[in-house]
Amino acid sequence: MISATILTKNSEATLATTLESLKRFPEVLILDTGSADRTLEIAKAFPNVRIVNEGFQGFGKTHNVASGLATHDWILSVDSDEVLSPELSAEILGLSLDSKCVYSLDRHNHFRGKHIKYCAGWHPDRIVRLYHRKATQFSDDRVHEKIITQNSRVVPLRHRLIHTPYRTMEEFLNKMQFYSTLFAEQNAGVKKSSLGKAIAHGLAAFLKSYILKRGFLGGSEGFIISLYNGHTAYYKYLKLAFINK
Repeated sequence: MISATILTKNSEATLATTLESLKRFPEVLILDTGSADRTLEIAKAFPNVRIVNEGFQGFGKTHNVASGLATHDWILSVDSDEVLSPELSAEILGLSLDSKCVYSLDRHNHFRGKHIKYCAGWHPDRIVRLYHRKATQFSDDRVHEKIITQNSRVVPLRHRLIHTPYRTMEEFLNKMQFYSTLFAEQNAGVKKSSLGKAIAHGLAAFLKSYILKRGFLGGSEGFIISLYNGHTAYYKYLKLAFINK
């Protein structure tokens, strides 16, 4: 048996579609960190959903709290803006699961209605999301958390996980602010930074995404995403420089 887990906060715009794609799973545990919109109302409409309310401790630790509260030992971690294709749902539910393995999903990232096939961090994007909680867990990172795979065999699944991380420019700006702050807090006193390093990291992130990862082939979407990657890197290291001082 598999429990799906989702972290939510003000996720009303995408949550219903996510939960609809998880209707065949015996349990979906939603850990809500303080929604003030219709998130919980939407979640309560699905009979396989269980809701808990907890404070946000950073993404890694909060994912592990959700895992510990789930009913089943097999955990499928899904974001509130991700949707399992019907084929992926059937593939996961048909697996002969092995606790020595973790399972990776082929995530297709979409922006402005397009599947983005370029840009750093957007394509290819294979992520481990199905695991046995007694064998492994998420790292404790506040941001860019990952399921620890050192002692496990990674088994790739075939079908698509569909992801729409940004629907508006406001979401781009809000997430840039949130993630850059978490990065700075996580690395305060651990990494060195300065204005010069912030500029260098920002420029390098833009060039990597737009040139090396061929974002220029993605038209205006490729340019916007590459620029976002550059700005996020710049603010991550600028905020870190200020915190360190």
